[in-house]
Amino acid sequence: MADLDDLRYGTNFGGAAPATAAPALPGTKGLAGHDWGIRSRMARIFQPADGRTVMLAFDHGYFQGPTSGLERLDLNIVPLVPQADAIMLTRGALRSTIPADSRAGVVLRASGGPSILKDLSDEEVALGIDDAVRLDAAAMAVQVFVGGEHETKSVRNLTTLVDAGQAAGIPVLAVTAVGRELVRDARYFRLATRIPAELGAHFVKTYYVEEGFETVTAACPVPIIIAGGKKIPERDALELAHRAIQGGAAGVDMGRNIFQSAHPAAMLAAVRAVVHDDLAPAEAFALYEDLAHTAPVLA
Repeated sequence: MADLDDLRYGTNFGGAAPATAAPALPGTKGLAGHDWGIRSRMARIFQPADGRTVMLAFDHGYFQGPTSGLERLDLNIVPLVPQADAIMLTRGALRSTIPADSRAGVVLRASGGPSILKDLSDEEVALGIDDAVRLDAAAMAVQVFVGGEHETKSVRNLTTLVDAGQAAGIPVLAVTAVGRELVRDARYFRLATRIPAELGAHFVKTYYVEEGFETVTAACPVPIIIAGGKKIPERDALELAHRAIQGGAAGVDMGRNIFQSAHPAAMLAAVRAVVHDDLAPAEAFALYEDLAHTAPVLA
């Protein structure tokens, strides 16, 4: 039975001031109404000190196969993982390649189906919630094709995962997927980010646009992170990241602009400096060049 020999009654209740609820993750909007599990997992993705994240995306193989830079995940990606706040990947890559002692938040690709040989918008849910729990996922990622031929189907994929994620305490990342026929401007991205947020996405990945990006982040009630997109020169990619952060983005999710760089580790360090240290692009590029001198050049 319980030991009652030294039972002491509490006396320090803090006076008349009301008790305060545990704060949401600093700098990360839209979390206050969520369960502790959701907020805890979001804190694995977004750094609590500033509410920002640097995600390393290498899930491209689920529809592209072994694209340039991803031929060998064990050689090209695993050495970069310790520098990333979070990694975006498939469950197959996680199980086969990523060390179990990795501290990076795991964002699992949860939709898929067609390859580059087919219509990419015709995706299905490709991950069960039980496996996401089993793999200790910090979040699940799903493509949403607003304006695409299979728009309704992709939205249904999103809501299916949101329902499952809410039950298990796992947040969902909605990834805006833009077809070639759609105009990439602030008006479109306000629509393409607001819809997933309204339907329950906990954060949204989208593209940066030069004009009006701040209206995209302001109109979205959950955090926005920007996609790196196609490979561009390192200085330009750092400028892109800087402008996005200044425009209200909560982080970046870069893939090709990291692993297709001649010096991936140096580039990832420079991106981190932009996102977490507010380094100007010129300073970040100088950091990249300094670090690149000590790193081997990729073939």
